[in-house]
Amino acid sequence: MADDLEFALDPSHAGKRLDAALAIAVPAHSRSYLTKLLKDGAILVDGRSPKPSYKIHGGEKVEIEFPEPEVIEAKPENIPLDVLYEDADLIVVNKPAGMPAHPSAGHAGGTLVNALLAHCTDLSGINGDLRPGIVHRLDMDTSGAIVAAKNDSAHQALQDQFMARTVRKQYLALCHGSPAQDAFQCDGRIGRHPTRRIEMTILRGKNEGREAHTGFEVLQRLMLDGKPACLILALPKTGRTHQIRVHLAKSGFPILADCLYGKVEDLSGLGLVRHALHAWKLELDHPRRKERMHFEAPLADDIKGTLLKLGGRLPA
Repeated sequence: MADDLEFALDPSHAGKRLDAALAIAVPAHSRSYLTKLLKDGAILVDGRSPKPSYKIHGGEKVEIEFPEPEVIEAKPENIPLDVLYEDADLIVVNKPAGMPAHPSAGHAGGTLVNALLAHCTDLSGINGDLRPGIVHRLDMDTSGAIVAAKNDSAHQALQDQFMARTVRKQYLALCHGSPAQDAFQCDGRIGRHPTRRIEMTILRGKNEGREAHTGFEVLQRLMLDGKPACLILALPKTGRTHQIRVHLAKSGFPILADCLYGKVEDLSGLGLVRHALHAWKLELDHPRRKERMHFEAPLADDIKGTLLKLGGRLPA
């Protein structure tokens, strides 16, 4: 069973519909799934079972009791894919924001795996029925390049590269603030937050969490509503859950529209309704031919549009 949650609604959300506020407070689950839990009586607010349209005041105590997970079967779905490269061993896709990598509670369909099962008939089965072919992952609202293996030998070879840290990944992020230096590093160990279980955080204990290393370079310095902002290139050396988002937030430069680790803000006027993080470039050795391969996912339209509105230019 998923961990049940108890928390207080942020006072800054006063006036919002309950279902909208919950979608911000619990980003690990979709708004539609949380709405279903509300209608099923699995979510209490100050001990009562309100309607999704309830307007919150802020500070209310929320209790969520998650049901036993459903048995999920990944089925092929005819979902269009933006394929950057494909051969008999691997496929590289430009994943859109909003698409989960694989099925999970609340996301039984509409995932990258569902799309890949329809597109490919020979996905590797190493990771089981729910994650066939998946070698690494991107957060649901992170767009960009992701690779999947089409046979078991390719899967193992790619997995070995990720473990050996020879895969080079480059991400682009629009962030609040303006770092004093053009380049900086964050090495904080990452693990589950001790009280806010949907979040990851930097843990201080020597044996807590897992080591995580990210290098950052400031590509452009911008302005957002009269305040400093910037376009940052992130170069993760490890691949921990939410690593780039956590490291940037803890360094003082949270990603725009990242409601989990940054500011609760509405940037829909700029066309941005999800955190501004994009997996831009991916470099790895071909699992069979061993030659070095380079892939680039064009910057997603919402991040590109926001960058241009802030006076920036497209990165080369």
